[in-house]
Amino acid sequence: MKIGIIGGTNGLGKTFAKYLAEDGFDVVITGRDVNTGAKASEELGVEYSKNNTKTAAKCDIVIVAVPIASTNDVIEELAPHMKKGSLMMDVTSVKEGPAEKMEECIGEGVDFIPMHPIFGPRTPSLDGQVIVLTPSYKGEWYRRIYSYFKRKKVRIMETTPEHHDRMMAVVQVLTHFSYISTASAIEKLKINIKDTEDYESPIYNLMIDTIARIVSQNPYLTYSIQHENKVGEQIRQAFADSVLELKDAISREDEEEFIEIANRATKNMGDIQGALGRSDKAINALTQEFNRLKDSIGEEIALKHIYSKTVHIGVLEDIDYGFAILRTKSGKIKKLKISNIRILNEKEVFEWRLANEKILSASLSCLFPANSNPEIIRDTLSNIKNISKVEIVETYNGPQIKEGEISYTFIVESFEKEAIKKAKDTLKGFGGILR
Repeated sequence: MKIGIIGGTNGLGKTFAKYLAEDGFDVVITGRDVNTGAKASEELGVEYSKNNTKTAAKCDIVIVAVPIASTNDVIEELAPHMKKGSLMMDVTSVKEGPAEKMEECIGEGVDFIPMHPIFGPRTPSLDGQVIVLTPSYKGEWYRRIYSYFKRKKVRIMETTPEHHDRMMAVVQVLTHFSYISTASAIEKLKINIKDTEDYESPIYNLMIDTIARIVSQNPYLTYSIQHENKVGEQIRQAFADSVLELKDAISREDEEEFIEIANRATKNMGDIQGALGRSDKAINALTQEFNRLKDSIGEEIALKHIYSKTVHIGVLEDIDYGFAILRTKSGKIKKLKISNIRILNEKEVFEWRLANEKILSASLSCLFPANSNPEIIRDTLSNIKNISKVEIVETYNGPQIKEGEISYTFIVESFEKEAIKKAKDTLKGFGGILR
């Protein structure tokens, strides 16, 4: 099956190209910039084309993943070129406009399913993610698409384009508008966020990180989400009215009205206990990792950068204003932002070293009583820290070996000389005599 992703060189389109290529589909991506397209093509191992209509004409599925403001024009451009029996989808976060345009332009024999993946380009897999489908009818293509997402363990929501856009007006329009407004207010107050760090609580930390995540998105995309949603103006007005109402109650020193507004808002928030539980988990996760870092100062530790995937191993020298100071084995100092790193556990460190570090090998021959059990000795050696592999390669009791004794030869592999030395000491501890 050939799948064309229009606008697949960046953003969510590129993410879908990655997912689909990994699942063995024949993927073609398009994009205006040839250099970006060539780079994405090489990175993903997929075909690149700069011609949208030719791509649409030869594909079984066409996914429109261009900016929201361009989506309807692209649907109109591609619709006449789609082959019979094919399918058109889109990934925009508003559905009324694209659904109407597909209904209007797509010819007989071609199916369409407006779609909204409710996740961003940084999502590592489809597992557990939410995708909204807003079909006007459910044909054979709908069954196949639904089955594919189910196999990928996606949470599928089915609704109308109108209901979708009203819900997203709260989920995206309201939240983005309020977060950007908060960030803008901080800027107008000439407050440096770094100056607040000494006073921040864990919940403030989470809030600032969430706001920063939203405001750092492509502002053109954020504007389109606001502008293209037909319910957007009503939502923004409700927010503005609420801000002024609350401000007015405080300005008039009307404690009762303030409390009444707060209580009404709280009652409407639904499962408060669930919200407290989820936020407690997030706060605890942040606190526990930071405490682990503090407790590891002066010790060897492995830190993995969340985005580059680079692993840094060394002695943690200090924690300084949100940074972990690491001295690597080569003596270099690495300053790593704590919010961008993850502490690896022992198993992860072992697997990384196995794949990336030079492995030392030693052949250890040792005399033992003839009734000793070499399997127990091997298993004990295998449990020594930083020993990667132990094999029994020879069992010998020939003429050179005294009666009542036996010689075992072990091949021991490790990342470190110290671990091989410990293996020798362990053999001696078993009563063995190294030959």
